[in-house]
Amino acid sequence: MDKIYVNGQQASYPIYFAKDFSFLLDILEKTGFFNQKICIVTDKNVDHYYGNQLLSLLQTKYNVVYKYVFAPGEENKNLKTIYNMYDFFLKKQLDRQSLIIALGGGVVGDMAGYAAATFMRGISFIQIPTSLLSQVDSSVGGKVGVDFQKHKNIIGSFYQPSFVYINISTLQTLPNRELHAGMAEVIKHGLILDPRYYEYVKLHTKDILQLHLDTLTKIVRRSCELKTFIVNQDEKETGIREILNFGHTFGHAIETLLNFKLLHGECISIGILGAAYLSYQLGNISIQNVHDIKETLLSYSLPIYINSMNKDQLYQQLFLDKKVKQSQLHFVLLSEIGKSFSTPDVSKSAIYSAINYICKTN
Repeated sequence: MDKIYVNGQQASYPIYFAKDFSFLLDILEKTGFFNQKICIVTDKNVDHYYGNQLLSLLQTKYNVVYKYVFAPGEENKNLKTIYNMYDFFLKKQLDRQSLIIALGGGVVGDMAGYAAATFMRGISFIQIPTSLLSQVDSSVGGKVGVDFQKHKNIIGSFYQPSFVYINISTLQTLPNRELHAGMAEVIKHGLILDPRYYEYVKLHTKDILQLHLDTLTKIVRRSCELKTFIVNQDEKETGIREILNFGHTFGHAIETLLNFKLLHGECISIGILGAAYLSYQLGNISIQNVHDIKETLLSYSLPIYINSMNKDQLYQQLFLDKKVKQSQLHFVLLSEIGKSFSTPDVSKSAIYSAINYICKTN
């Protein structure tokens, strides 16, 4: 069984890579889960493909297994959904020894993790990410939370799972748009940490989009290695982990102002291009690098510009980001392809130039 480890200050745990669910029961037992009540948390889309399959598998070994299913989408990533989860947990008499299984994409993982972190002051949970974005990014690192009043992940915590189980084959049922959106985070990892990985992603576009299982396994594993490398150094984002926010300052602002009409990865794609252009303005990368990044995003059918957005409103929205420190914007920028840094030293005029670059129609 292929695996890597997250070794944080709060907790250490493995990330397993598999091509089906056949190892899950053994891993649960190995981790110390024997007679616990289990609750699968998932959304309606994922439940259609994998909910009953996982339920039936768990029921072969566990006497009490429940399933909580909620409506999919970022618009449901809120405290009302969390309240309904708590209500379900109480009615089913979950206790401190119970286990929550997050089965789904980033929204499911964030919310199930937050519910687990706060119910009875914290009960165990595991991540079974089923989207590309959640497999390469959101399921790793322990960030859990919900949106509040359209502010992205403004309520949340750092709460680590007992393990992450990545079944690569679940990507076979992922809608194309979701697959493309996940590639924004993959491209981000290469741009900020590994230029050879970035080149690999550029060269293997066809295999990735055709869901070649071995190629998908390579990119999922490499992204997890890169993110784990950062999280192991900075579990709670007090330093180097900030670089994982490349593209997110613009991206989260766009996501909020569009009322989540674009997927998270799609907004991050636009944010990546904005951050790349800022990096160019500071003299760190060339305009040819910016054009190359743009073409790479386009090769995965990702949006690179945003239309019909008030530029002043977008600028003001940047200041509502969680990463603002003492009312000062911090941007993650490229020092070169494959290297990045966080800085507050970006002028208002440069930010507006980047906004003008991504807010156009051609």
